[in-house]
Amino acid sequence: METGKYLLVLGVGNILLTDEGIGVHAVNDLSKEDWPEGVDFLDGGTCTQDMYYLFNGYEHLLVLDVVHGGKEPGTLFLLDEQDLIQNEKQRLSLHDIDLLDSLKMADLTGKRPVLRIVGIQPKDMTTWSMDMTDQLKAIFPKFKDLARQEIVRILALRS
Repeated sequence: METGKYLLVLGVGNILLTDEGIGVHAVNDLSKEDWPEGVDFLDGGTCTQDMYYLFNGYEHLLVLDVVHGGKEPGTLFLLDEQDLIQNEKQRLSLHDIDLLDSLKMADLTGKRPVLRIVGIQPKDMTTWSMDMTDQLKAIFPKFKDLARQEIVRILALRS
């Protein structure tokens, strides 16, 4: 089995603001599962701009976050970096610009990982609560399933 870093799964969001924290909730759950060596899970909170040094050595970066895509709450998204750059209406919570900047900084300091995003359209991100809305709680298992599928797909690329 190959050793070292390969995939960083980064949960982004604020768990104090209802649906905003879904990426962090998901990464915490997924990190408890059995994964091969080379897959790391990290709660990125809301500080994505200064995280570029964490990407060092990874081939792939999978971000779990809310996405403002103008769809119904609970809509799932599977995006890459180009999707964020090309569609300004489609945004990762409030963190996508910081994340793109961090990737650019990682590029300047060494190797840059390939970015993929598993996202979900939020319903409420303004209410102070550590609980997701009922609508997102209901779809949360599918959100984690999509993240699992993407992890498996990325691992299959490993040579």
